[in-house]
Amino acid sequence: MKFQVNRDVFSEAVSFVVKLLPQRNPQPILAGVLIEAGSEGLSLSAFDYEASARTTIEASVDAPGTILVHGRLLSDIASRLPNAPIQIEVDDDGILLTCGSARFTLASMPVQEYPAIPEVSGESGLVPAEEFATAIAQVAFAASRDDVTPVLTGVQLEVSGTQLSLVATDRYRVALREIPWDGPATTDGESTTALVPARTLQEVGKTFSHGEKISIAFSGSGDREIIAFTSGNKTVTSLLIKGNFPPVRRLFPEQTAHHAVVNTAELAEAVRRVALVLDRSAPLRFTFTAEGVAMEASGTEQARASESVDATLTGDDVTLGLNPQYLLESLSAVRSEFSRITFTSSDNANKLSPILVTPQTSVERAGEGEFKYLLQPNLLLR
Repeated sequence: MKFQVNRDVFSEAVSFVVKLLPQRNPQPILAGVLIEAGSEGLSLSAFDYEASARTTIEASVDAPGTILVHGRLLSDIASRLPNAPIQIEVDDDGILLTCGSARFTLASMPVQEYPAIPEVSGESGLVPAEEFATAIAQVAFAASRDDVTPVLTGVQLEVSGTQLSLVATDRYRVALREIPWDGPATTDGESTTALVPARTLQEVGKTFSHGEKISIAFSGSGDREIIAFTSGNKTVTSLLIKGNFPPVRRLFPEQTAHHAVVNTAELAEAVRRVALVLDRSAPLRFTFTAEGVAMEASGTEQARASESVDATLTGDDVTLGLNPQYLLESLSAVRSEFSRITFTSSDNANKLSPILVTPQTSVERAGEGEFKYLLQPNLLLR
């Protein structure tokens, strides 16, 4: 095997395929990157039984072949090579990489022990790349980071009609975003769902955000259901999380008459300041009135803080406690100058009702409603 390739193109390709690999892999063979050289150039792949990444690049191939080399080491080397073409060949000593005057000899890993990269053959649809990446960023942060309940560590993708919705929850909050879906439309009220690990989906969003369209395909069955994301010459696949995602969409209220409208940046900055004195995980006290929204916090060492910002309230005054970090994440995800905070009602008088955070174009005009964030208040100690 012997080929020459552009340094920048090769470095970017290796960096892409190793991104999804875990830092510590129980099986050393899965730390490798599979490089296949043929008449059409190079194919680079990485797979850890749950997620895979594959890309193809142009190269001048003198002798075709396949090698498996440690991925992160190759990525580190490729990113620091001088500005010259890279040549890689296999000899009796191993894998020889040269670039200008730099020479590296790397150990070859056994190709025959490497698992087959998943192939996706199911139906696919297209979504706008930038809009999909934005939707992922608006939703994935609300997924749980606790592996005790795997279904909550994922983002539920649901195709219904000509819309794709993304939903995530960790039991204390729910984030929802809808974007257009250009593909086989569902009928008769049926929908196609896929529960994708949030970490994998976040990497997809970062990697593919600058393209035009992303192709999403569903494939497999039983315990090996997978989803594939393709843009240009790059493809990422992910094994779906098994289990029933909680029916959280029904929690979003129909009526939104009782609400406050605030400047998103002003509220976020005030929350960050006042929360400085709070003990960890303690709620921040919010009081919404016709004069605005007031925040109060008390912490250890007798530290206290308070601040208020302007707000337009429709309905009665409200006092409640909110997790400041959860609220800040929602305000960051809103991506609009103003935010509407809606106070929902519950049939259970003994249970706190969640608040609904949505974009607001101006004080008077609501946003498009494509993004919704539901947050459960905390009990306030008197």
